[in-house]
Amino acid sequence: MKETPSGTPVGVDDPYDHAGVCDHLTDEGKCRYAFENPEQDPEFARERRRDDLRCPVADPDSEASCASKASGVSGSEATGGSEEGYSDGVSGSGDWDWESCPHFRCRNRDRECVRCGLEERRMAHSEERPLLEEHHLSYAGGGETIGHEITVYLCRWCHAKVHKSWARIDDDVNPDPEAIAEKEGRRSREQSEASFESAADRFDLDDE
Repeated sequence: MKETPSGTPVGVDDPYDHAGVCDHLTDEGKCRYAFENPEQDPEFARERRRDDLRCPVADPDSEASCASKASGVSGSEATGGSEEGYSDGVSGSGDWDWESCPHFRCRNRDRECVRCGLEERRMAHSEERPLLEEHHLSYAGGGETIGHEITVYLCRWCHAKVHKSWARIDDDVNPDPEAIAEKEGRRSREQSEASFESAADRFDLDDE
């Protein structure tokens, strides 16, 4: 099983088996990194521009489709168009695979634990610890070794089990009872706050 730099397990044998498409892939199959950050890797940017910024991993013949990735400049904006979004892409059909690209990055933005399915529930204006935490399957590297940032979300309880007990992120498990209780407690408080009435609402001051 792969381990973190500090020696704790990450819950997978091969992080790339659990990675989606690159965060830099646009809905037209272009490399957003080469367009926006040419100064970071001039040689890489020049190579991509010679190929019209085409991502060397994505299938050049596949139809572009928008995915629900979070904020950022869309592929259309990067190439002069107007539609927003990122492509689901088709990996393995291009010249490279994701592991070969020096600037591959995949940070999962689904607010759900990939191990037990627990969904995040945040309280407005609250400093309570989130139910979910970002978990690194792989870290960005430097020097001669290519390292890629690959992350998923785990609930706090699954996160602890993965690092401390060799649990795997693809285990078929239900949420921990404590996790369910924490989530339901927040849901109850949300409902209570939503039904709050001010003193003026509870008492008709005009009748006094």
